[in-house]
Amino acid sequence: MRRLNKHKSNSGFTMIEVLVTLIILSIGLLGLAGLQASSMSNNHNAYLKSQSTLLANDMADRLRANIVGVRAGNYNNASGMPGIEETCLDAGCAPDVMAAHDTHEWNTTLAQQLPAGQGTVTSDDAATFVITVRWDGNRNRATGTDCDPADADDLKCTILNITL
Repeated sequence: MRRLNKHKSNSGFTMIEVLVTLIILSIGLLGLAGLQASSMSNNHNAYLKSQSTLLANDMADRLRANIVGVRAGNYNNASGMPGIEETCLDAGCAPDVMAAHDTHEWNTTLAQQLPAGQGTVTSDDAATFVITVRWDGNRNRATGTDCDPADADDLKCTILNITL
């Protein structure tokens, strides 16, 4: 009968076993790093979508607050920076000046809070409005004006329909 060497059975891990363990651990950690990067990107996109929704509702509130300006058509097809920087913080502001002020302030906020943020307010009549907020959600310097998610050149959009 053969004698078993007690020292050989208690010799521990070999170098190859340690290297295989390190490779498996490294692959797992790389997967976690990729998952974290994807999570951060999705979280930021959700934040931008939330901001765009809040800003669309901000313009809806501005329309509701200046119903005389709405009925006069001062908000119809409002977009871009109107160039009017008047302040309407007092009660004596005319409805048309208030509409210009609202449009300017809203578009300034869009540009500050969203990447390439811009907005439009359109209406076919004096009661139904479509508020569109656009931003570069992919951060690829998109310049499109449609809201086609399949087109990489188009901006991300939030569209709010309201009836006053």
